[in-house]
Amino acid sequence: MPKSNANLALKGLDEMFSTEESRQEQKREQVQQIPTEELFPFKEHPFKVLDDEAMQRTVESVAQYGVLAPLIARPRPEGGYEIISGHRRDYCAKVVGLDTRPVIVRNYSDEDADILVVDYNINRENLLPSEKAKAYKLKLDAMKRQAGRPSRENGDQVGPHYFRGKSKEILAEQVNESTSQIQRYVRLNKLIPPLLDAVDAGTLKFVPAADFLSHLSEKEQTYLLLVMERDEVSPSLGQ
Repeated sequence: MPKSNANLALKGLDEMFSTEESRQEQKREQVQQIPTEELFPFKEHPFKVLDDEAMQRTVESVAQYGVLAPLIARPRPEGGYEIISGHRRDYCAKVVGLDTRPVIVRNYSDEDADILVVDYNINRENLLPSEKAKAYKLKLDAMKRQAGRPSRENGDQVGPHYFRGKSKEILAEQVNESTSQIQRYVRLNKLIPPLLDAVDAGTLKFVPAADFLSHLSEKEQTYLLLVMERDEVSPSLGQ
């Protein structure tokens, strides 16, 4: 082969392999340093970011070492990025005054984002009843929307939750709860905020709150709250 042709062949191979390398590089997730002002909390984040002892330890770690594990976020239509995982790290970074965060950006649908924001946090210890209540409802609603979404290819329902009525059973298995317990937590979302706070504080018991008080109207719950505060009592299951 003439030298010029050999050079052309080698150049063609170099371009082919460099193109493939570029494709692979594009597929790899890149950790970006995103400014603080471009990051926003998840719109329906069901978990509280509490300034407790564990948070203080995380703040100290971030102050010393920075944010070691990247946040996960998705682009917002109006600009910036919505945090899917890493709200506590974002809070700590704000406390110590960091200007940027390490972030992996992924394009999630609304349903996927709702499910993942729950999955990333649901196994945390010492979750409050109100956190479980909001998280379970958020994920169940997303699973039901997924179940009813038709496939573009053949019009069939898509996703692992396409059997109607099965979302609650799937969630119960994932979080190691009974379906009746899942239902109780979801019912807590019907409570007015002060009663839900009382469940979190332990001054109002979980079962009577879910099984009975959640079925009262807001007006009835408000009246009950006044009686509870006036007489310093809390309804029991027997009552």
